[in-house]
Amino acid sequence: MPQPPVFDLLGVGFGPSNLALAIAVTEHNASAGVGDVVTAHFLERQPRFGWHRGMLLDDATMQVSFLKDLVTLRNPSSSFSFLNYLHGKGRLVDFINHKNLFPLRVEFHDYFEWAAGRVDDLVSYGHDVVAVRPVTEGGVVTHFDVTSRTATGEVEVRRARNLVLATGLRPALPDGVLPSDRVWHTRDFLHRVESLVDPKRLVVVGAGQSGAEVTAHLHERFPGAEVCAVFARYGYSPADDSSFANRIFDPAAVDDYFAAPEPVKRMLMDYHANTNYAVVDNDLIAELYRRVYREKVLGAPRLRLFNLSRVAELHDDEPGLRVTVESLSSGQREVLEADAVVYATGYREADPTALLGELADRCDRDEAGRPVVDRDYRMRTDPAVSAGLYLQGGTEHTHGISSSLLSNTSVRVGEILRSVLDHRPAVVPAHPEFAISLPGLG
Repeated sequence: MPQPPVFDLLGVGFGPSNLALAIAVTEHNASAGVGDVVTAHFLERQPRFGWHRGMLLDDATMQVSFLKDLVTLRNPSSSFSFLNYLHGKGRLVDFINHKNLFPLRVEFHDYFEWAAGRVDDLVSYGHDVVAVRPVTEGGVVTHFDVTSRTATGEVEVRRARNLVLATGLRPALPDGVLPSDRVWHTRDFLHRVESLVDPKRLVVVGAGQSGAEVTAHLHERFPGAEVCAVFARYGYSPADDSSFANRIFDPAAVDDYFAAPEPVKRMLMDYHANTNYAVVDNDLIAELYRRVYREKVLGAPRLRLFNLSRVAELHDDEPGLRVTVESLSSGQREVLEADAVVYATGYREADPTALLGELADRCDRDEAGRPVVDRDYRMRTDPAVSAGLYLQGGTEHTHGISSSLLSNTSVRVGEILRSVLDHRPAVVPAHPEFAISLPGLG
């Protein structure tokens, strides 16, 4: 069997993080000598680029500055910047006159798609990675063979000296809650909301930014429906986006966090969780309060906030959807018959080693069972593994709160690329240009 193509770097997943890495590789290669060129490819299970498409609400804005785009903090002169995107779209002057650091989310997604289109020769869409196998030379793992399958069942194998895992987050639902036509996670919100016809009551569970956005959207979109927001907090909590607090997202903060002892890491997360987790923009909080107060004045309450409460029971059966809301203070319960319930209960990190098969046992773990990750985002492995395993995401325990956010993405990919170059063998063999196509697995 012929050898599969060998890449310096193979990325699994093609969201913003690995897109930024593809751009960094492209820019590096543009000025590199023949011996310094980095060969790279990326595999993405989706049929095209997409980033939280289910929450691209028309009026939702980004919560990070446009300067924290895919490139600017790493290379301010990059042609892949958001400003260059605006220039190409003929909106640069309009954006400047807008006097706003925070673009519409749908606009930033369009920027991502624009950037992805410029490096689409480096990515194979519709490829689901199904196996990663070690390739050994003299008892040392020097490469990984990565097997992917397309929707039509075609199987391809690629070989890489370094693997960069950016498989994203997984929607989190409470134990026992199963998604259905009437029970949704916010990930699927816009894909599902179109199915609603003249709803009478809608329930939103969660007090974070997504929960508040969905509550506001449903309340405005369906003027004949009662919208019930259920959350354990006493009220929506504002995000701390003050200048000093935002320094927790700075590139230098990653060094501070990485070097800190475990008790200090936990302290930092506790202190600054309100910069990102279960918090809402002040403007949106004020708007929701205005709506509640206006309806109280008019004597027509349609937006109901069940604070200090939880969903105690959920029955999704043939007669209809019934949500039992329980007060955490009094224990009093109210049964709500609803057309749909939307869970804005966030995401959880996926196990980054789940794809690695037998290689997972060769990755070092800390006392909590988490991967040990070095400062350059390279997983620490046993000495008999010389090939590199890098993580984009799944490193909050080692690198801090910005690990799964856009804030530090452009800097992080530069550090990963530098590490790949630093670990590169002195002599790089030539490699075939195309992947091997196999009829199928098993």
